[in-house]
Amino acid sequence: MMYLLLFFTFFKIGAFTFGGGYAMLPLIQEEVLANGWVSMEELINFVAIAESTPGPFAVNIATYVGTELAGIPGGICATLGVVLPSFLIILLVAGMFEKFKANKIVAGCMSGLKPAAIGLIASAVLTIGKTVFFPETISTSVFLDVKTYVSLAIFGMMSVLAFRQVSPILIILLSAGMGIVIGFMLG
Repeated sequence: MMYLLLFFTFFKIGAFTFGGGYAMLPLIQEEVLANGWVSMEELINFVAIAESTPGPFAVNIATYVGTELAGIPGGICATLGVVLPSFLIILLVAGMFEKFKANKIVAGCMSGLKPAAIGLIASAVLTIGKTVFFPETISTSVFLDVKTYVSLAIFGMMSVLAFRQVSPILIILLSAGMGIVIGFMLG
């Protein structure tokens, strides 16, 4: 039963989210938290791992959540669920897009989907950012916690490097290294 639930949940996520893995994050968050499969803290850890490992973000998240809940078969079911809608849609669209890309309805659909995808990504950034930088409620005690400033400093430095087009691999390695060193220092 859990295998089918994982498959259909991630199938729905894959079928109703446009704009790539990060645009899927709000729906992934809604589904896995509503089902009680993982906590917000665990989801953020999965996001960090998914971003730091090879492969598409949404596939990695689905695989991690599925494996966490139901072992390797659960990971396979969740992964198949999240990729199958895209695979089927791309097969359909690839054959027709050249013919219909000048169509006003198709052009209108694309012009509506692009900003919506950016909005979904922004929503994910804000939700995860709030949890990473302010794990408890926002209060004066958060501003006295050195971990808040360390997280913000790492975020700031890595953002500058990203805008300067430093390799994402280097940014991931630097962030992980800084986290390890600071973790030992703050122990």
